[in-house]
Amino acid sequence: MTTSYEVAVRAEAELGEGPTWDAATGRLLWIDILGSRLHTYDPATGRRSLRRTEQHIGAVKPRAGGGLVLNLRDGIGLLDPDGGFRWLHHEPVPGRRANDAAVAPDGTLWTGTMRYDEAPGGGTLSRVTGDGSVDVVLDDVAVSNGTGWSPDGRLMYYIDSPTRRVDVFDHEDGRITGRRTLAEIEESAGFPDGLTVDAEGCVWVALWQGSAVRRYTPDGVLDRVIELPVPLVTACAFGGADLSDLYITTARVGLTEPPALAGSLFVVPGAGKGLAHPPFAG
Repeated sequence: MTTSYEVAVRAEAELGEGPTWDAATGRLLWIDILGSRLHTYDPATGRRSLRRTEQHIGAVKPRAGGGLVLNLRDGIGLLDPDGGFRWLHHEPVPGRRANDAAVAPDGTLWTGTMRYDEAPGGGTLSRVTGDGSVDVVLDDVAVSNGTGWSPDGRLMYYIDSPTRRVDVFDHEDGRITGRRTLAEIEESAGFPDGLTVDAEGCVWVALWQGSAVRRYTPDGVLDRVIELPVPLVTACAFGGADLSDLYITTARVGLTEPPALAGSLFVVPGAGKGLAHPPFAG
């Protein structure tokens, strides 16, 4: 395993987020939340694309029937393979926007929201089915962020960033119980942001204001740190044909003198072995 990073895409994303490997197309999807941009990157060819969205976008994931599902400011949108857009669930809430999202082993989309002012209790975590039904799972969230599942699907990991915790739940049939702490992030290390789970069941956590990605074992032991040359590290995900490369998004929002690479997409080749994620069943 290596911990040396490379710059996959040099960019100036205001709030780069949500790297997701699209196995069907061999591309990495990622977004700029506040820039309202959806990016794709093909590591085999270096080809990139950019699509602007009509509003702030919190996450993007592949769909089982082709196209993409978008976690948008005002709800859940669908991009069809022909590029057409339609709402799956439309629920505007003044002062609130979408944030991170993840697809569970059963193909449901778990979507996070937060208030623009990051007020405690202003955000949610919801479970969205393929037909657009929405069940609010957590309703007392400040900044809903990283979500992921253990290799066997029996555990769900979750981050509400201001808590400085990575929490773990028991997960069964779309329900979560038994919330407890997997790891606490000390104040000097920043805030936990996005996460991904690898094939060994370890949890990789991006550190906002921490210039790093950490890996924790299923027992909550810190066993690896990848340091980066930018302070605002937002999310991470495995990609590539064999899911061995760790892609990392970063941001530059609020930095008065951002480093040259702030807002770029980084990659750590051969960092480990990721899990194949199902597409959204909608």
